[in-house]
Amino acid sequence: MKRIAGLLLVAACVCGIAHAQSGLLINGAGATFPNPIYTKWFDEYHKAHGNIEINYASVGSGAGIKQVTDGTVDFGASDGPMNDEQMKAYQDKYGFGIQHFPTVLGAVVPTYNLPGVNTSLNFTPEALAGIFLGKITKWNDPAIAGANTGVNLPAADIVVVHRAEGSGTTYVWTDYLSKISDEWKTRVGKGGSVNWPAGIGAKGNEGVTGVVKEQPNSIGYVELIYAVQNKIFYGAVKNSAGVFVKADLAGVSAAAAGAAKNMPQDYRVSITDAPGKSAYPIASFTWLLIPKKIQDAGKRDALKGFLKWMLTDGQNYAETLSYAKLPKEVVAKEMNTIETIH
Repeated sequence: MKRIAGLLLVAACVCGIAHAQSGLLINGAGATFPNPIYTKWFDEYHKAHGNIEINYASVGSGAGIKQVTDGTVDFGASDGPMNDEQMKAYQDKYGFGIQHFPTVLGAVVPTYNLPGVNTSLNFTPEALAGIFLGKITKWNDPAIAGANTGVNLPAADIVVVHRAEGSGTTYVWTDYLSKISDEWKTRVGKGGSVNWPAGIGAKGNEGVTGVVKEQPNSIGYVELIYAVQNKIFYGAVKNSAGVFVKADLAGVSAAAAGAAKNMPQDYRVSITDAPGKSAYPIASFTWLLIPKKIQDAGKRDALKGFLKWMLTDGQNYAETLSYAKLPKEVVAKEMNTIETIH
């Protein structure tokens, strides 16, 4: 009897394991910019839908675009939209396209570590371009000091920190610099990867945050939540209306207001250097990259279900993690686009 009971127990355990492993695993990879909220979303969605697990690798937008194009993941993620060449390469490879789905809005901020300066600095567009071009090399340069009257800035060398890998955060940053500086536009340009005129590289928003936190006299650019969570200083940026705006949810939403009403069909849009007195100038949508045709019906239905949840209940997690919710006009448009996935 003991032997029979033991066999039954083993059988029950095997059945339990088999049942646990019968769930659906979906793999994605890409941007570090939205990783905090994606981690939260995928965890919460799994709690509500125990048979669906979404695994996400925060490896940078460039890697996310490459992996979804290579077919090694089910979806990608990027803070910079795929360009026409990348879209065509995907279409040519599979015979169908890939769709950008905006998820939330975020801000990229200039973050710095300046011993003895315990205040939020103001940065003009000219100062930021000059620093990252390697032309402004001292913290007490008039281009910085002029916007920070009363702040005792040191004559220390500026240590510039940028992303080392293909990055959507870099795309947003360089898209902005290309709009406000003709020299940046012609010398460097915009993109997920650029030839940096100055500075040292670090991997991911996490890496840039870590270097800035440890390196005195440094300046870098990271998504807002990384500066907030790590309690490091970040500055206000002078917008197109001439107002210094420190990144917050209201400023990001203001930057998106115009684009939301005229969102293109493919959702690829830039909102850097947006008009408006309250607009924060280095803001962006971030996107999930979903194939328009998914052969596995289970994964297709699961992803469509997640997207609908993300656009409704999921948006309620955004603001606590320093992201702005999607405008209602964009949500309504995306709900219709979800139905085109087949």
